[in-house]
Parts: sequence; structure tokens; C-alpha cells
Amino acid sequence: MVIDFHTHTFPDRIARASIESLSKCSGITPHTDGTVAGLEESMKEDGVDLSVILPVVTKPSQFETVNRVAAKLCEEKEHLISFGGIHPDCPDIRKKVREIKSLGLRGIKIHPAYQEVYMDDIRYLRILEAATEEGLIISVHAGVDIGLPEPVYASVERIDRAIRETAPRKLVLAHLGGWKEWDAVEELLAGEDVYLDTAFMEEYISDEQLVRIIRKHGAERILFGTDCPWSGQRESIERIRNLPLAGQELELIFGGNAEKLLEL
Repeated sequence: MVIDFHTHTFPDRIARASIESLSKCSGITPHTDGTVAGLEESMKEDGVDLSVILPVVTKPSQFETVNRVAAKLCEEKEHLISFGGIHPDCPDIRKKVREIKSLGLRGIKIHPAYQEVYMDDIRYLRILEAATEEGLIISVHAGVDIGLPEPVYASVERIDRAIRETAPRKLVLAHLGGWKEWDAVEELLAGEDVYLDTAFMEEYISDEQLVRIIRKHGAERILFGTDCPWSGQRESIERIRNLPLAGQELELIFGGNAEKLLEL
């Protein structure tokens, strides 16, 4: 089973404009049109059995709409799981986290660069603590954002401090723990009790360093992810399959770890 733990979609009415805007600021050509249907087509063509969609709440007023849409999507699509979203400036964080859980959503996405808050800010620490109390997964953009490179709101050092302050039980660090900060990941995060996903690796990291981090961290805490539509699902699958990893390691990365974490 192949589970893509890191994908994005947009409502049909804004998908085209959103994709064009993000593509322009990042310089990336998307692999789908950004819609749910586009993701489903990619999954069918590229052999992905289930995808996790990670919505981003860019302002507190979006909280209700984003999470309502996420819950509806989970009800309608057996092969798609959407996390909820939260903004660090939302009032009564613990109540909001409980609301997300009450909708049946398995996790929460936060994105420090889009939300313009540093990862070790007390507002994020409260979200990590509340999610841990409720047994929810937290997925966080980690490292540099290609479209918003400065400042680095989710640097490896800040992530490391947040982990030590809150000891989250189900934290997923996207982009192998810190996009384009992989030397720091090897030094500070590899081996910690967190999950790393493999989203948007492309040519930005060598196979040698990718394998070193996987082996140091442990394949049992690596989740296959693509960042679709910004990486192709087929290309990402081939990249991981061509690494010098054992069959059991690949099984865990492609689906076994995600099945356990998602309690499927």
C-alpha cells in the first residue's frame, strides 16, 4: 500500500488562481491543477492508494470553513484523508483543537511561514500541547519555504526547542525535518521521537544524505510524502524505491508507518 502523507488541494473555485500565484512565487511548475479531482487522477495514474491532504489556515477567520470542508471531504472520499487546520492567533486554542477532533479529523496542519509565526513561539507550543492531549497528529512545514525563503520561521533549531518544550507524541516534520537544512537535521533531529516525511525532495538533497538521515532516524519513523501538486507522485515513488534501502524499510516508509499513525 502506498500512502502519500503530504498533499495539497484547493476548492475548485479558487484552485486555478491559487496554483498560478504559488507557482509564480516559488518558480515551480505544478503536477496537477490543484483540485481534489486532479489529485485523484494523479493517484490513479501513479499508484497511490491513499493521500493525506494538509490544508493551511492563513488567518483565524478561516478556521470554521477550512475544517468543515476537511470533515466533509473525509466523509465523501474513502481514499482521501484531510487534516484540519488552525492558526496560532485563534482564540481559545484548546477549544479549537477539541473542535477539530470532534469533527473526526485525525490531525492538524500548521505552517509557520504562511502564518508568520516562529515555531518556538508560545502560541505554537500551546497547539502542540493541546494536540498531544487530544491524541491528534500535528504536521508542520519544516525548514525553508521555497516561496517565502526569509525569514525561516521553522528552522531546525526552533523546531528542536519546540520539541524539547512540549514533547509532542505525534509530530510529523515535513520535508525530512527541515527543507534545505538537512545538515542540521542530521545533527539535531535525526533519532528524535518524531516522524519525518519525504515531501519535495527533488534534486535538493543527494541520495547519500537522504539515506543517511533515514538510517539515523530509523525507517519506522519515516513517512512517504510528495507535496503534490508541487512534486509528482510517480517521480517521488521512483526516487524512494531506487534508494539502497531494504524491502522492509520501503514497506514501512510507503505505507506501514502511516497506517499505524493514522490508525487505519
